[in-house]
Amino acid sequence: MKGIVLAGGSGTRLHPITQAVSKQLLPVYDKPMIYYPLSTLMLAGIREILIISTPTDLPMFQRLLGDGSQFGLDLRYAEQAAPNGLAEAFVIGADFVGEDPVALVLGDNIFYGQGFSSQLQQLVADLDGCVLFGYRVKDPQRYGVGEVDAEGRLVSIEEKPEVPKSNKAITGLYFYDNQVVEIAKGLKPSKRGELEITDVNQTYVRQGNARLVDLSRGFAWLDTGTHDSLLQAGQFVQVLETRQGVRIACLEEIALRMGFIDAQQCFALGEKLAKSGYGEYVMEVARAAGASG
Repeated sequence: MKGIVLAGGSGTRLHPITQAVSKQLLPVYDKPMIYYPLSTLMLAGIREILIISTPTDLPMFQRLLGDGSQFGLDLRYAEQAAPNGLAEAFVIGADFVGEDPVALVLGDNIFYGQGFSSQLQQLVADLDGCVLFGYRVKDPQRYGVGEVDAEGRLVSIEEKPEVPKSNKAITGLYFYDNQVVEIAKGLKPSKRGELEITDVNQTYVRQGNARLVDLSRGFAWLDTGTHDSLLQAGQFVQVLETRQGVRIACLEEIALRMGFIDAQQCFALGEKLAKSGYGEYVMEVARAAGASG
């Protein structure tokens, strides 16, 4: 499976802090925001990843992440010249996706939960059609909401319904088989001039080929689109990391755990950041895994 991180847009809800820098490069506690969605794809076992952003912001992502080889990844980059909708990612990334299935994750979404990696890998292995991820919220009127039948098949999606049929919001992580590329190419812009991801999902629903996986209680799904939610996400990460002594979305550690790099390579990455607590942590993880230093 290939992966796409959509990190475009102008972040207008976060102005003025996003007037000079991409939202997805802002810090969420101790690391850039894009580390979190990247880590989600890595936990699913995905190593070939396309990062889509604006022409202005792409060079900064390239400066931060390079070609990804330090993490055992193959990172590519592509431009989305204007915010023409989430589904445009599959049109822009058509050549990159090729004939493979693909995962799309939004650059401002953070996922955290026990056993998430094994769950994702199983869903990748069993993929047939499309898999969306639902999260129980108290205000489903603000979200796209999914309704499922007894077998977990998605039977309807409603955008910001006045009377929601469920309290399961559809999150910013999507798994698709390869037909998503042709579906996206065949879409017409909505009234707001965008290629809508909901229209893609509705196509799979009509085919009877869409599943909604319930992210259970104890799982965290955060987006960072407002000043309050950005601060809350940082506080969430800070509390967990301080209490548990582990780091969320540490790309070096995940690459090591997934077997993308070895302990020596991980230690070398930590050494480059040795003056920060983050770098010290990476070196400790590498030492525990058998690196010398």
